[in-house]
Amino acid sequence: MLPLTLDLLPVLVLGAILGLDVVSFPQAMISRPIVAATLAGAFAGQTAAGLVVGVALECLALETLPFGASRYPEWGSASVVGGLVGTRGADGALLPEPAAWVIGVMAAIATAWLGGWTMVWHRRLIARWARVRLDAMAGGSMRTVMSLQVYGLTADLLRGAALTLLGLLLAWPASGWAVNAWRLGATETRGALVIGAAGVAASAVWKVLHGYSVTRRLFVAGLAVGTVLVGLRG
Repeated sequence: MLPLTLDLLPVLVLGAILGLDVVSFPQAMISRPIVAATLAGAFAGQTAAGLVVGVALECLALETLPFGASRYPEWGSASVVGGLVGTRGADGALLPEPAAWVIGVMAAIATAWLGGWTMVWHRRLIARWARVRLDAMAGGSMRTVMSLQVYGLTADLLRGAALTLLGLLLAWPASGWAVNAWRLGATETRGALVIGAAGVAASAVWKVLHGYSVTRRLFVAGLAVGTVLVGLRG
């Protein structure tokens, strides 16, 4: 169960608004994982840990193109789930607990996959509503069009809230168990976290760049320059 000390209503509102932003309104990019997970972490008082979760999820979501009638992961509400679950046990630290980080990322992936299906169901629901109003819309009824838009936006808002609640109810207990079962020391913990994040980032970068030789060379050059600068500063 979610702890009573966690104010759940604002989190559900956040998940609903960010789920709405993915496609329906206002499409202001606040539903991007790096933003959504950071906001979720801030709601839990663990902004930095939420940001680390969001960076990993953003790498996974880079190739998602939310347009048309295709089914794609819904990262807005899912990132709220991942960002909140991933901050479990952080206690103000810059890095999240690695066990919570893993559960948070996994929970976000699962929630995003389920969210893709809920968006398909939402479109079908709107289509049914529109079908029974075809005559009024064909007649140019502005009231009918506006009411259909309001129904669709409201349904999408409720979809995001329900998806966020379901993800948290399933993942929150798992994160608590994982944090309590983690037995590695601080050094091993940081190493596991960095390796996991680097693996996710490398996979995402490879998916984006592997088909373009010029881009690969530019990326390698930038990585080399960045590594040298970090070395000089260290």
